[in-house]
Amino acid sequence: MTEPEGVRLQKVLSQAGIASRRVAERMIIDGRVEVDGHIVTELGTRVDPDACEIRVDGTRVVLDDSMVYLAVNKPLGMHSTMSDDRGRPCIGDLVEHRVRGNRKLFHVGRLDADTEGLLLLTNDGELAHRLMHPSYEVRKTYLATVAGSIPRGLGKTLKAGIELEDGPVALDDFAVVDSVPGKTMVRVTLHEGRKRIVRRLLAQVGFPVAALVRVDIGAVTLGDQRPGSIRALTRKEIGDLHRAVGM
Repeated sequence: MTEPEGVRLQKVLSQAGIASRRVAERMIIDGRVEVDGHIVTELGTRVDPDACEIRVDGTRVVLDDSMVYLAVNKPLGMHSTMSDDRGRPCIGDLVEHRVRGNRKLFHVGRLDADTEGLLLLTNDGELAHRLMHPSYEVRKTYLATVAGSIPRGLGKTLKAGIELEDGPVALDDFAVVDSVPGKTMVRVTLHEGRKRIVRRLLAQVGFPVAALVRVDIGAVTLGDQRPGSIRALTRKEIGDLHRAVGM
């Protein structure tokens, strides 16, 4: 008697860390699981984990355990490259002991050495490409410290759009977070990825940036992650990123 092809769907979900096999069975019965775009409610369903796309509650399940998805809090003064031929500190120094096999990692949205904060690293090249492509409009949020007080109406102006030397740019959101005599912290959200875009934009309207931290990329948030630390993205964060770029 030949063995049926494929692996039972509830076993695949359990091995992927979605839920225990018993809870996975309930998810299937409740119609929460899709295989290749079709809702599956039959417990005996067998799938090829290497060939099919599985989603739970609309979120894609990553089945390939060779995939790496990391969030790094890049410290001030560190370069976003994986190596530096001039011996300057770089992101590669942080991850070389964390990622086995020297896998090819792509950084999502490099940060300048004088900018700190959230940087994503992955060997999922298609995801990295889409997250950086402006057509998918993945929002990135920064906290910028500038000199002086922000005049009323500046946010409206920035959201309407400012002309820079390489074309116009418009913010998705702008808010004053904190203000003390002589300086102000603002929150800036945009889906542009041009070089030094936040610094150039704020300088253009008379507010050169003294300090800049990226705090969000899409649904991934820096939170209280300390500078220089690395963490693996959660299953939900990975799913949210895939969904944001149509994967």
